[in-house]
Amino acid sequence: MSDAHLSIIIPALNEASGVAESLQHLQILRRRGHEIILADGGSQDATVTLAQPWVDRVIHSSRGRALQMNAGAQAAHGQALVFLHADTQLPPDADRLILSALEKRQWGRFDVRLSGTHPLLRIVEWMMNWRSRLTGIATGDQAIFVRRDSFQHAGGFPVIPLMEDIALSRALKRLGPPLCLRARVVTSSRRWEQRGLMRTILLMWWLRLAYALGVDPSRIAKRYRP
Repeated sequence: MSDAHLSIIIPALNEASGVAESLQHLQILRRRGHEIILADGGSQDATVTLAQPWVDRVIHSSRGRALQMNAGAQAAHGQALVFLHADTQLPPDADRLILSALEKRQWGRFDVRLSGTHPLLRIVEWMMNWRSRLTGIATGDQAIFVRRDSFQHAGGFPVIPLMEDIALSRALKRLGPPLCLRARVVTSSRRWEQRGLMRTILLMWWLRLAYALGVDPSRIAKRYRP
């Protein structure tokens, strides 16, 4: 896929405090001909206004990351889709890395680095990357990328209120294993810092265990977003 173009799809909801800065980091990729799509879920702040100068398209969708990312994918023109959280930064050579990876595999993801400086965050990110490499399951923080036709064949993101990234990973694994890039994206550590590091770690373990045991994602989401 060396001559292909990326469609970078960013779901957003009330991200006015940081969306412009995040999108500015992507302009080097935009100048190389790659497409940036903001899929807004009904923001009540200035997210859309601040984002418009920095993106190719703004897509309006019902609220929910799965719905927003599916809407963005449907509007995308690129042969390779990248799903990027609004608080996550890609490396400057992400296009080369992704397109090279998609010549070998149908999908993949990056290793992640958390933005904060607390030593415990280094353990958290190591565990995230190690677990993902061991299981072949990626999370949204790791900037999942996939061939457009493979995404469509997998059925897109299941429309569930939480764990949509894990559900998509399971579907894509049936098409083939991911390519786990060791290059790192940098994602905000704010949810760990705001809620407390140990509390958030334990919460995330509980949520994943509950999902693995078949608990309804709606119930899990209520625990994650009380």
